[in-house]
Amino acid sequence: MIQRSILLLSAYRADSHRAWADWLVRAHPGLEWQRLELPGRHFRWRIRGNPLSWIDRVPERPPERILATSMVDLATLRGLHPQLANVPAWYYFHENQFAYPVGEQQVKSVEPQIVQLYGALAAQRLLFNSGFNRDTFLDGVEQLLRRMPDEVPAGMRDRLAAKAAVCPVPITPIAPAAQRDPRLIVWNHRWEYDKEPDLFADALLELAGAGIDFRLALLGARPRTAPGALERIRNGLADRIVADGRVEACEYRALLGRAGIAISTARHEFQGLAMLEAVSAGATPLVPNALCYPEQYPPEYRYPAWRLQPLVAKLAEWLERGTPAAPDVSAWTEDRLADDWRRILME
Repeated sequence: MIQRSILLLSAYRADSHRAWADWLVRAHPGLEWQRLELPGRHFRWRIRGNPLSWIDRVPERPPERILATSMVDLATLRGLHPQLANVPAWYYFHENQFAYPVGEQQVKSVEPQIVQLYGALAAQRLLFNSGFNRDTFLDGVEQLLRRMPDEVPAGMRDRLAAKAAVCPVPITPIAPAAQRDPRLIVWNHRWEYDKEPDLFADALLELAGAGIDFRLALLGARPRTAPGALERIRNGLADRIVADGRVEACEYRALLGRAGIAISTARHEFQGLAMLEAVSAGATPLVPNALCYPEQYPPEYRYPAWRLQPLVAKLAEWLERGTPAAPDVSAWTEDRLADDWRRILME
């Protein structure tokens, strides 16, 4: 029996967005799903152009609910399609453009922030994958409006906060291997500027220079031309690398199940799905004391954010004396979050 029709709008079908949308549809088969999605590339075009890309694809029959990611220009989409104007809309933030670091080669622009602000105003509910994501969005809106010269409405932060809630993207837990390698360090992030791979490379090379034994699984997406950090690790630590590249899902899970330590050096992380997956498999996390991580990991798993020497010291201690047991991340698994998402979809 169909319970409700939902139009799912995802304007940037990248890894975590794809996993979230596919899981929602798979986990809630009793709902009537209509999906409009766009490939996860050409960010600037996607966040501004999605109403145009979908101009002839929006269904004429209005759904009972809209569930749109925050890459969707929801306000414009509603204006272009009157049949959507009064449909209750839930706006889901995988990230927010107020707290997303801008790379050296990127053009700084307020437009992506304005898209998300207008989308949030046009929605009835705002959902975030972490408290950090919610708070930095609300703070960012407040700071942006303070810079405007005049005619700024009062109380905008409180207006948005009143309809905000946190509901993470669920992970599928990974089974630990029968035998763990406590000296196997895994990196399972994108090799891009916002994940700070140079800090990771600096720490590994310093550890190796001190004569400390470890092995490496270098996973995660990387550009066609290997970034400098990856090349430095390959050139200096080739004999320690047991995996290098994006691998099949079964091998990925097996490597996480064997790993002793999972590291993040990220400057941007709104939920940290890759780390949660590694920790679910039993790897001990070492993360910056910043971003979403304080919500997930107790202090003993965090180091002063983006500082090389504290990172090296903690790694050296764990490799020489043993790691603490991996913390419990079951609160972020599909089994624990399915009911939360079901309630949200049926509101």
